Amino acid sequence: MPRPFKGSKVQGFNRIFFGLLFLTFELLNPLNLELLFAQANYYQGKTLKIVVGSASGGGYDLWARLLALHIGKHIPGHPTVIVQNLPGAGGLVAGNFIYGLAKPDGLTVGAFNPALYFEQLVGKPESKFDWASFSWIGSPEKNDALHYIRADSPYKTIDDLRNAKEPAKCGSTGGGTTAHYFPRLLEDTLGIKTTQVTGYQGGSEIDLAVERNEIICWTPLIATYFGREPYKRWHRTGFVRVVVQTGNQRDERLKDVPTLTELMQQYKTPEASRRLAKVVLTAANLGRPIAGPPRLPAELTKILRDAYAKSMKDPELLAEAAKRAWDVEPHTGAELEALAKDVVNQPKEVIERMKWVLGN
Repeated sequence: MPRPFKGSKVQGFNRIFFGLLFLTFELLNPLNLELLFAQANYYQGKTLKIVVGSASGGGYDLWARLLALHIGKHIPGHPTVIVQNLPGAGGLVAGNFIYGLAKPDGLTVGAFNPALYFEQLVGKPESKFDWASFSWIGSPEKNDALHYIRADSPYKTIDDLRNAKEPAKCGSTGGGTTAHYFPRLLEDTLGIKTTQVTGYQGGSEIDLAVERNEIICWTPLIATYFGREPYKRWHRTGFVRVVVQTGNQRDERLKDVPTLTELMQQYKTPEASRRLAKVVLTAANLGRPIAGPPRLPAELTKILRDAYAKSMKDPELLAEAAKRAWDVEPHTGAELEALAKDVVNQPKEVIERMKWVLGN
């Protein structure tokens, strides 16, 4: 007669039994069942939505729409790809939506401002996400920013801006955008004060406000400035003057424009402000990232990352980007993931200074 199981054997048997039971339930999950079949079948007949955190016509929107024309053919099953604009709070509305409301089914991703992690760092209650936990897919470029001013304004030089009795009026779409934090950073590092006019829904509205002389300055990405109208025309005709850029080196197209680093050396900016500038300006280097919600299955993350990487090498996409004078220097999803984890790990003293820069 067989001997009964001892306690340890019963526990071992239970662990195996319940482990197999859990695995069975997981495999019966509809999403996992679809993934079990074939990668080619999961996206077949479905729609992939790219949610853009700004209004139509801006750089993030235009890049998302170009991506939407090409990424579908590099995803097994060739889904339909659409773009939906969800502007508000400098991209915070879209970031919160992707993180907290979008299903982790690989059918919804977001294109939003890479500086949103500022809101998390300073503990802004409106930010409902963990930057490091997004499922990062890729970015088409590594970027820097510039600050321009209308050429017919009374401010001709950096010293004019530093000594102005009445600060220049600059446009902003909200917190987390370069247009919001960079003027504050100029005040912290160079003593340049700015009056920010907020409430614009996107870059296109700011463009109109500049042309109407409601505001006279803005801080777009360099890729945006050289990549679309009206900036190409403004630069060609001298309608605006670029007064500072953020790169470590001067852009070849802006050889006469000093970098912020050069100006900080010239005006003997304190070391604490220089450290803050380095942390803040990392955001521009993230480019125009695409990310999915947290807990996106690894298999779907890989599919989307691979398709994104292939899109960035697609001859048709590259030809269109070249036609628009867009730089293509992509980040992989893995690179973005590493940067996201690193950038939210900042010391308390940097975070306290960031609170002021962000107007908190």
